[in-house]
Amino acid sequence: MISIQGLYKQFGNLEVLKGIDLEVEKGNVVVIIGPSGSGKTTMLRCLNVLETPTKGIISIEGNTLDFSGTVPKKNIASFRRLTGMVFQSYNLFPHKTALGNVMEGPVIVKNENKDHARKKAQALLEKVGLEDKVDFYPAQLSGGQQQRVGIARALAMEPKVMLFDEPTSALDPELVGEVLKVMKDLANEGMTMIVVTHEMRFAREAADEVIFMDQGVVVERNRPEIIFTNPKEDRTRKFLNMIQ
Repeated sequence: MISIQGLYKQFGNLEVLKGIDLEVEKGNVVVIIGPSGSGKTTMLRCLNVLETPTKGIISIEGNTLDFSGTVPKKNIASFRRLTGMVFQSYNLFPHKTALGNVMEGPVIVKNENKDHARKKAQALLEKVGLEDKVDFYPAQLSGGQQQRVGIARALAMEPKVMLFDEPTSALDPELVGEVLKVMKDLANEGMTMIVVTHEMRFAREAADEVIFMDQGVVVERNRPEIIFTNPKEDRTRKFLNMIQ
């Protein structure tokens, strides 16, 4: 489903990604862990080309972008539609209701019929447990509810892959569970997901594979039961000892 080959990203003289190679099977949940500044978020942002890689090749379901040269903007736009992104901060439109936020992408970007987009948005808000909040504005919603609207909004574009960038890090502890439940439900339905998170319990329970990144490289990748009980690399072991 996803193939990353030789992915590099520099900001000025700072090399943040140093040759990432990664394959993700369709329907798998891959959780990326690692210390702050290890390149986790940058890799996600390169995957949907919110950041343009310095070089490398990215493929999603046979659609390929090669950053060894200039990539046309229209190619990037169509490639980006393959992914749905959920951010740390919810990035909802404050002047639109929950329903309006979820409808926006399909209507504006995909030119969907408004009635069809509305029905789909209502179904997605029900899916994330917010069928009674369709007419609420972001300011009237808790952080967990806003993040669930954000997930519904990403799903409305019918992506092939869902990317989550620390989706619970801005939430109060008592609200984390409601967002993780929605993510687990998506995983159980077979959605291909790449999740950057500090929620080790989610990584243990929902991931097919855990990747430990540090200093712009993939240090170790394995099944969660191996990463968390018998990591092969010393750097992985030290990181897990610090946070567990």
